Amino acid sequence: MGITIVKSYLKKESGLNVSAHLKLVQISKRFTRDGAPLPVLDGVDLEVQPGEFVALIGPSGCGKTTLLHIIAGLIPPDSGEIYLNDALVPHARSHVAYMQQKDLLLPWRTALKNTLLGPEIAGEDLKRVEAHARQLFEEFGLAGFERAYPAQLSAGMRQRVALIRTLLSRREILLLDEPFGALDALTRAELHQWLLKAREKFPQTTLFVTHDVEEALKLADRVYVLSERPARVKAMITVSLKRPRDPTHPDFVALKAELLHALRSP
Repeated sequence: MGITIVKSYLKKESGLNVSAHLKLVQISKRFTRDGAPLPVLDGVDLEVQPGEFVALIGPSGCGKTTLLHIIAGLIPPDSGEIYLNDALVPHARSHVAYMQQKDLLLPWRTALKNTLLGPEIAGEDLKRVEAHARQLFEEFGLAGFERAYPAQLSAGMRQRVALIRTLLSRREILLLDEPFGALDALTRAELHQWLLKAREKFPQTTLFVTHDVEEALKLADRVYVLSERPARVKAMITVSLKRPRDPTHPDFVALKAELLHALRSP
């Protein structure tokens, strides 16, 4: 019952669709370093269907975060086109919720108050939003920690609070930039299961950046592989395995070998 109410909050009350179609065409970007041009993205084509979970993987420093910044409207591309639901747009800023690797929780606000930050800034009815937030705390195993401060929470709990905050922003597109990258292996595995459970209930269009091949294959419907900087798309791999996915299963192992080959190839 609680999830149905939260879905209503995400969709009907906001006037937004639960998910959106995102398409990038020939996105290029360069910066300047020490007076010299530094090409970062070189004609990247990428597409995420409504409700789809797509992982983006590539070498460190190849431009994955830069691509998310462009989608979110934090920086403009030098060239290329962005389409949202088949309409050409300069960026998808008002349709994007962006969760970075660091949880960025405000230390002087409780866990619950941190999740209400976006709606509070937007001037929404906080009593109504708080009711939805409390339902999410219960659903995501955080009941009883609403009044805890970030310093009193484990790293995994802080990441869950950060994702609740992201969901409550009511955007059709989620950009997740290595949200589990700083966690230990056990906590990361637990959060993989939690995120997959959340995905069943909150089917927003999701673009997930990771360095971890197994993480990409466990979570994503498709995986885009970027080259070394300046980044271009080297491969796109569809992951049709049923969830939950066993990393020791022969089909998973074969996909992992294919993905590693794509990463290592010129």
